[in-house]
Amino acid sequence: MKLSVFAVLLSGQDLESALSYLHNSGVQAVELGTGGYPGDAHVKPVDLLAHPEKIEALKALLTKYDMTISALSCHGNPVHPQKDIAAGFDKAFHDTVLLAEKLGVETIVTFSGCPGDHDGAKYPNWVTCPWPEDFLSVLDYQWNEVLIPYWKKTAAFAKEHGLKKIALEMHPGFCVYNPHSLKKLRLAVGDIIGANFDPSHLFWQGIDPVHAIRDLGPAIYHFHAKDTGIDDLNCKVNGVLDTQHYADEIKRSWVFRSVGYGHDMQCWREMMSNLRLVGYDGAISIEHEDSLMSVNEGLQKAITFLKDAMMFEAKGGMWWA
Repeated sequence: MKLSVFAVLLSGQDLESALSYLHNSGVQAVELGTGGYPGDAHVKPVDLLAHPEKIEALKALLTKYDMTISALSCHGNPVHPQKDIAAGFDKAFHDTVLLAEKLGVETIVTFSGCPGDHDGAKYPNWVTCPWPEDFLSVLDYQWNEVLIPYWKKTAAFAKEHGLKKIALEMHPGFCVYNPHSLKKLRLAVGDIIGANFDPSHLFWQGIDPVHAIRDLGPAIYHFHAKDTGIDDLNCKVNGVLDTQHYADEIKRSWVFRSVGYGHDMQCWREMMSNLRLVGYDGAISIEHEDSLMSVNEGLQKAITFLKDAMMFEAKGGMWWA
C-alpha cells in the first residue's frame, strides 16, 4: 500500500509547495483534482493538454518530490437533469480521461451522478425507499434510461484512451451510494466500473466497512481515508438522515472527522487487513474534511495514524509453517 493525500485540501498553495509539504510529511502519492466539485487548482486538464511541455513539467515535479499519482479526481454529476450542468461535469471527466492517458494514470475517481425523475426535471431526485411505488418508477427511469446508457457510452470512451478504472465514490445523494448499487452499475456496464471506497460515507449509513470490503473485493479501485463521528445524543433522537448544515456540528447526527477521531485504531487496522485479504494493494488517500481541526493539524494527525495502521511491505512467506 502507498500513503496518499487528496491534494485539494492544499489548493491554497501552488502545486510544488504542496508536493514539498507532503513529501516532507512522509506521503508517497498524491490524488489530484482535475475539475468538477474538487476543482482544478493544481491541475487544469485543458491547459495541460494544449501545452504538452506542461505535462512534462508536471511529471518532473512529481519525480523531484518522489511522488506518484494515485488517481485523478473530478467528482461531479454528469447526469444532472439540467443539461448545461451535466455537460460541464461530463466535459471535466472526458478531459481528465485524456490527461490520464498522457500521464499514464489508470484510475479516475468520480461520482455516478443522479438524474431527476423525468426528462423535464430541474433537480436530482435521490430515491431511498421502494414505496409508494412512484419511487420504483423513478428508479427505473434513472437507471435504465439515463444512468446505465450514460456510463456505457462514457466507459467505452475511457477504454479507448487506456483508462483501466473508473472508481465511483459511494456517496448518498447519488445513484451509487452503497455496495449493492455499485455492483448493480458494474454488472450493467462492465468491470471498468469499481469503487472509490470511502468509509466515512458508509459509517453513517450503518454499513460496516469491513463487511463492505469483503463484499466488494476486487471491485475496490481506490480508497479514501476519511472518518465519521456519530453523535449518539443526536442520532438517537433524529436518526442518520440529517440535512442540517455541516457547520452546525453540535446539532448534527454525524460529522466528518479526521482518521481516528470517529473510529479507533483497531477498526482502521481491520479495514487495512481486509483490504489486503481481498487483494487491494493501492493507495490509501487521505481526504481531510474535519471542521473541528485545521487542515494542517487534521492532515498530520491522519498521516501519523495511518502510518501505524497501514502495511507498507509485501507479505512475507509463512516461515513458521
